[in-house]
Amino acid sequence: MFDLTRRNNHQVNTYNPFREMEEFERNFFSSPWNSFFGMQDLAEFKTDVTDEGDHYLLEADLPGFDKKDIHLDISGDTLTVQAERHSKVEEKDKKDKIVRMERSYGSYSRQFDVSGIDTENIKAKYDNGVLKLTLPKKEQKPLPASKKLEIE
Repeated sequence: MFDLTRRNNHQVNTYNPFREMEEFERNFFSSPWNSFFGMQDLAEFKTDVTDEGDHYLLEADLPGFDKKDIHLDISGDTLTVQAERHSKVEEKDKKDKIVRMERSYGSYSRQFDVSGIDTENIKAKYDNGVLKLTLPKKEQKPLPASKKLEIE
């Protein structure tokens, strides 16, 4: 006897130009400059935030930055962490003969809501490419016990 099972299990995909346009449009409008400059990770850096009881600990990966190029600003209830990495090409050093450059350069920025944080006592430390921010929580005032209101 002979085997009647199908040997070619590949799904046949027909060319659909609209699928490619939809993907291009989705990528372009979600982050327009990434598709042109290949900077998928340039605009933001990765962070972890943990609740340590009386404070939050924010750890941000910023490898390769100088401490002087990291800026922390608080405006209202928003904490902005910004870091800038400068390119060797900007220095116009004629002795430097770059064959290939894959590391990204530019400005990185993230913003965080600090409405529940005691912003006067935030502490920052930068060590081995990791920025650590200790964000103490505001003391919660206990809600007053119920009270009766008199009607006039």
